[in-house]
Amino acid sequence: MPDSLALMAKFTGGYLLKPLTFMNDSGRSVQAVGHFYKASPAQTLVVYDDVDLPLGRLRFRTSGSAAGHNGIRSLIASLGSDEFPRLKVGIAAASGRPAGERMVGHVLGKFRAEEQTELQIVIQRAADAVLSAVDRGLEAAMNVFNRPTES
Repeated sequence: MPDSLALMAKFTGGYLLKPLTFMNDSGRSVQAVGHFYKASPAQTLVVYDDVDLPLGRLRFRTSGSAAGHNGIRSLIASLGSDEFPRLKVGIAAASGRPAGERMVGHVLGKFRAEEQTELQIVIQRAADAVLSAVDRGLEAAMNVFNRPTES
C-alpha cells in the first residue's frame, strides 16, 4: 500500500482511512487499501459530508448514486460499484442548501462561530455511529442514527 495515498489507523474491527488525495480522486486511496486488505466495497463504510442534509443530521445508506458528490463519484468509479455503505454527515446551513457559486464556498469554507457547538456534537455522533455500525451492524446503527435528533 503506497504511503502517500492515505493516513491509516487500525482499530478493533477494521481500519480508519483518511485519503490524502484530492477529494475528487479519493476513490484511488480507498481502492488501493481495499485491494491490499482484500476488502470488498460492501465491507467499506464511507463517511462524508452532505450538503443536502442540515448541519447535525446523520443518515446511513447501504448503497446509492453519487448524487452530485465528486468524492463519491470517484469512489464508485474506482471501486466499480455503488454497493458500499455510507454515512452522510449533514453540513447544510440553517438557510438550506446553497445554490450556484455559493455551493463551492460553503463546502470548502469554514463553519461559522454559531455552528461550532452543533459541529462538535455531530462529529461525536458520527464517531459513535461508525462504532455502532462496526459493533452492532449497519442495520442496527441505521435504526438509531437515521432518526433526527431532538433539538
